[in-house]
Amino acid sequence: MTEQPADDLVVLETPADGVPDVTDNPEGLAAATAALVAGTGPVGIDTERAQGFRYSARAYLIQLRRAGAGTFLLDPIPFTSEDQPADFSDLADALADAEWVLHAATQDLPCLAEVKLLPRRLFDTELAARLLGMPRVALGTLIEEAFGLTLRKEHSAADWSRRPLPQEWLNYAALDVELLAELRDWLDDRLQAAGKAEWAAQEFAHLVERAGVPAPARTDPWRRTSGLHAVRTPRALAVVRELWQVRDQLASSMDRAPGKVLPDRAISALAARANPAEVRRLGPADLAAVPEFAWRSPSRYRARWLAALDRVAALTREQLPARQLAPDGPPPTRTWEMRNPEAAARWDAVRPAVVERAQQLDLPVENLISPDALRRLLWEPPELTAEDVDAALAAELVRPWQRELLVPLILERLTAS
Repeated sequence: MTEQPADDLVVLETPADGVPDVTDNPEGLAAATAALVAGTGPVGIDTERAQGFRYSARAYLIQLRRAGAGTFLLDPIPFTSEDQPADFSDLADALADAEWVLHAATQDLPCLAEVKLLPRRLFDTELAARLLGMPRVALGTLIEEAFGLTLRKEHSAADWSRRPLPQEWLNYAALDVELLAELRDWLDDRLQAAGKAEWAAQEFAHLVERAGVPAPARTDPWRRTSGLHAVRTPRALAVVRELWQVRDQLASSMDRAPGKVLPDRAISALAARANPAEVRRLGPADLAAVPEFAWRSPSRYRARWLAALDRVAALTREQLPARQLAPDGPPPTRTWEMRNPEAAARWDAVRPAVVERAQQLDLPVENLISPDALRRLLWEPPELTAEDVDAALAAELVRPWQRELLVPLILERLTAS
């Protein structure tokens, strides 16, 4: 079960009930559902994805554990049909009355939403630890602090799309939910003692409410390409855009991580060759100058890369991308003094007070209010009444407990400035 390593930390080696078989057929799912329904207390849930290996962010394994039922390892892939994700809504309905315990729920909820396995109530152990002001909030460090046990994390970045899954990986996956319910109780006791239980309840309810809402599509996602800082001209940016789009289409069609098709650094390095203003066309010699394009995988698509370069050469100046993307919302606060001195004065008056209040509450400031919400409020503030400020914050999805703390502080600082 456990062993005592040299540094006196107890390593949790195997689950108390052993490693269960993988549930990968309807009969097994029905049995797992019945057992989980018959169990008691909260349901610990985790997922394993294949980030860095696959294009999709789907779950390749879902772990569930409940007292009196044990641990179940659910493989969603055999339940897919005609490229449609698995549908575990019946399991979700069966567990609707139970509280689900997740760690860093925002990472797991999107892939759980894809298979229609979403909670009606949840407890997020990472978020609870943040609200308590704990300096380390990873699952392993919380387990260590709460119970004096250490979880091994050597398979956290594994390719979970691999089949069959190795036994040691299944052991690792089962251990991730082994103590989630116990950790939930340990953290809840501390939330109650700190007077933060209601804050946590509102945060968890917000997560449930937003769990099935798809993330908005990012504008110009190609602008997140690593090394873009070295790409300076509009035509060079167009090279990044065209290569990125070709790579994305290939990666999506193969369900392969984009970086496995072509590294970001290769795109940026090739685009940088179009930095001189007089350079309109890149060609085979430029492609050959970037070593990654000669690698086995990228070299298969040489014709597509060259076609992308030809499309860039044919673009008119008006068709080239802007050097910078127009901001969605207020510009960076470092530019406010020049663009909007009044807004800069508001920021200088309110932001330090918000940081100080978060410190007094032993909270990360971003858990008191998101930076974006504060920027939007102060860039174009409402009328300086409690009702208007509260409504403006509510429109930015700031929770009631946060507004109760923030509205008097913001009014005080703005009326005094």
